[in-house]
Amino acid sequence: MTDKILQSFDIHGFQKQLIEWYQNNKRDLPWRHDQDPYKVWVSEIMLQQTQVDTVIPYFQRFMSKYPTLYDLAYADQQDVLKTWEGLGYYSRARNLQNAVREVVSDYNGEVPDNPKQLGKLKGIGPYTKGAILSIAFDRPQPAVDGNVMRVLSRVLRIEDDIAQPKVKKQFERFAEALISHEDPSSFNQGVMELGALICTPKEPMCMFCPVQEYCRAFQAGMEQELPVKSKAKKQKKIAYTVLLIRNDNDEYVIEKRPENGLLANMWQFPMAPVDEIGKDHIKNWVQLEYGIDVELSSKQGDLKHVFSHIIWQLEVVAATSTSDEAADDRLRFVRRDELENYPFPVSHQKMMQYLS
Repeated sequence: MTDKILQSFDIHGFQKQLIEWYQNNKRDLPWRHDQDPYKVWVSEIMLQQTQVDTVIPYFQRFMSKYPTLYDLAYADQQDVLKTWEGLGYYSRARNLQNAVREVVSDYNGEVPDNPKQLGKLKGIGPYTKGAILSIAFDRPQPAVDGNVMRVLSRVLRIEDDIAQPKVKKQFERFAEALISHEDPSSFNQGVMELGALICTPKEPMCMFCPVQEYCRAFQAGMEQELPVKSKAKKQKKIAYTVLLIRNDNDEYVIEKRPENGLLANMWQFPMAPVDEIGKDHIKNWVQLEYGIDVELSSKQGDLKHVFSHIIWQLEVVAATSTSDEAADDRLRFVRRDELENYPFPVSHQKMMQYLS
């Protein structure tokens, strides 16, 4: 299949045009200033499902605080999560730190350039592995994400559904066949840059494309129809009442989320699952769940937070309590000015506007 599609394709010409364009037009991004494997690794993890402009200040702050792999390995996880706060997908930060600790303990602090060893580290999938090996170590390893599949689906005019895992594997084979062995770093980054700046999801700027002459979709007038991607399943909606509980000492109740699962080890205001317990049973639920008595006062607002697979519909309610300590280890009573010491997800950071 791969051989047939690439049979009449000018691989060398495509590589040459792409690499020349990238080297002349690449954006000045902080993680491109050198080939430090640690910096490349951190940037690739941050860039997963996140826009470049959003990542830049986070990357600079993160590298300032954890300039070496050892600094991150020995850091307190709560501090790492606080530094990551607002970037989302917090499992990325936890996996990154766990993997860095493994590099320190098993590889003397040197990021492995062996594909098998690198691929076994927590949070490093095929794309991240290929990106690190090609960008930091100049290894001709494919790095295929949604951006790359979009570009290659148009260039090679591939009409298969990119949402299917077997099709992604197919694109990895195409990328492996196309990648430059002389300059794999510029090739992989060039494809990514092309997808970000020119070969965009909607209204691709074909007139400015450096590889237009090689693009089969452009020649067939199909660039807007590709890639083919089936729609993802509809996100499940979950309703919560979030309680801003303040006691007589002007302290607020916050809760640490479990060590595993969504937003693991982050802090939040207590969330009552409305669909499970019903609106009329929130006070009793708080007593049973946390061992503290509360009085609900007024509704403060409604918020919505969208994850990739679920949507939180959040009703924010003020409450009071006479308690100043909790038997439940998950809870803490903290002053308003102390909240900034704890890592909160974006949804709960937004609720702080309602605190007095």
